[in-house]
Amino acid sequence: MAGPDIRKKFVARAIYRGSQVVFGERKHLEDVLRSVQRANWPRARKQAEVCQLKKLIRVRTRELNQISPAWDRKFKKARDPNTTPEEFLRLAKSLPNEDYLLARALTEHPQAPGELLEHLAAHPYSAVRENVARHPHTPVPVLRRLAEDRTEPLWFLVACNPSTPPELRRRLRERLRERAPE
Repeated sequence: MAGPDIRKKFVARAIYRGSQVVFGERKHLEDVLRSVQRANWPRARKQAEVCQLKKLIRVRTRELNQISPAWDRKFKKARDPNTTPEEFLRLAKSLPNEDYLLARALTEHPQAPGELLEHLAAHPYSAVRENVARHPHTPVPVLRRLAEDRTEPLWFLVACNPSTPPELRRRLRERLRERAPE
């Protein structure tokens, strides 16, 4: 009698290559390019390596622009301290769900407006929702909604948020004490 088929264990799963992954790959390729450019290699080998790396970097840039046109410009704007609340909202409203990295950058920005945080509070990527739960500009109704979400432990981040109303913070801290081992 044959045993269980273990081949299923080795079947490759599809890997989602969103903006976070592609951006990371491109950053790594740029680091390698700088290293190769400083290397003391024969000229022909160095030129071939540099040419190949530049092609790979262009491919990753195209992939980012397929996720969201003009991706680099948008990412730079999301991290710029001088970006206006209106520009943040424009970026968020045109943001594809697959652009996890840009969504994270928007929700990490210290000047992110409450309307943007409310818009991204239901984002499919948990790190974005976590950023919303901890951001001091998140509107109180959004904090209350996140604190009541039983599918995720966002309530803990809401309890630590300085904008959380005292009565909600007290209730959430009681919840924490109830769950703490004795």
